[in-house]
Amino acid sequence: MRRNSRARIGVSLLLVAGALGLGAAPSTAADTPAAAPSAIPAPSAYALDARVDRALGTATAGTYLDAKTGKLVVTVTTDRAEEQARATGATVRRVARSAAQLDSAMETLEAEAKITGTSWGIDPRTNRVAVEADSSVSARDMARLEAVAERLDGAVAIKRVPGEFRREVLGGGAIYGGGSRCSAAFNVTKGGARYFVTAGHCTNISANWSASSGGSVIGVREGTSFPTNDYGIVRYTDGSSPAGTVDLYNGSTRDITSAANAVVGQAIQKSGSTTKVTSGTVTAVNVTVNYGDGPVYNMVRTTACSAGGDSGGAHFAGSVALGIHSGSSGCSGTAGSAIHQPVTEALSAYGVTVYGAAHRSSVRVGRATPHRA
Repeated sequence: MRRNSRARIGVSLLLVAGALGLGAAPSTAADTPAAAPSAIPAPSAYALDARVDRALGTATAGTYLDAKTGKLVVTVTTDRAEEQARATGATVRRVARSAAQLDSAMETLEAEAKITGTSWGIDPRTNRVAVEADSSVSARDMARLEAVAERLDGAVAIKRVPGEFRREVLGGGAIYGGGSRCSAAFNVTKGGARYFVTAGHCTNISANWSASSGGSVIGVREGTSFPTNDYGIVRYTDGSSPAGTVDLYNGSTRDITSAANAVVGQAIQKSGSTTKVTSGTVTAVNVTVNYGDGPVYNMVRTTACSAGGDSGGAHFAGSVALGIHSGSSGCSGTAGSAIHQPVTEALSAYGVTVYGAAHRSSVRVGRATPHRA
């Protein structure tokens, strides 16, 4: 579901980084209703999700991938919406709370419980707003959060999570600019020119980017958007023509041939230069992150592990690009809370596309391999 309404995250996030050329592997779903392991949607499921969004808009309370069947499920509250959803060919489920009711619950949380160390977003599988509170949230603030949730008639589910949401751009070899290190997400193209997209909080730092600390410039920033969004774009200026692949950190790469919006319940992978390839499940969409220097909207929450140094990296499923890594509260075992900026928004903003094997040049570059600091 893609709506203008936003779930809110009141946090001071851990901003982390991926790898130039990119990739991802396992977390367990932290607050998802467990059934079967999450699955990567077929291309037809992404297309159906987009079709449902166009046809129903806010008439649906959200879509998700059924863990048992792998089919896209559309949640609705009215006969009219059910009729529209069935016309798209999707599986339909009647639920108690409408999109408007979930939006209202998030607006109340935003107004009355905007507490650093908390996050919330829509989980259509439970038909609730899924709230997470990290270890920094005091007992007093938890009581305040719970009091607000109690008044929302079961629309909100609260869960404690380990670790803390921290803002922290750390090292991990990838791309270097302005004395900082970040990572690229996906190589993209427009009019024959090659670029990479990365996190906007990274491209805000510098106009010139290198593949090693103190190395020669490989690309120049042509756009950046943070806060509000968290994406930026850098044009290759070193004459290279890298492949449109993601680094899997095992000597191989994954070809990226298309882009889509992530669906709640699906499996994803994350490629980052610190935690390398990790995997997880999408648990919430329409998430807002309230950073100290401004909010970022329409993010996606997952259970993939990440750490300082993964920022700007790739979230993907199979050959489909899904997101640009923004931040997390770290990991507990194999369970994380990696948050990404939907890549489709960045591609649309800059008029660029991902590209696969058919557009590779004779110069094969899976990722930059800079000197580690």
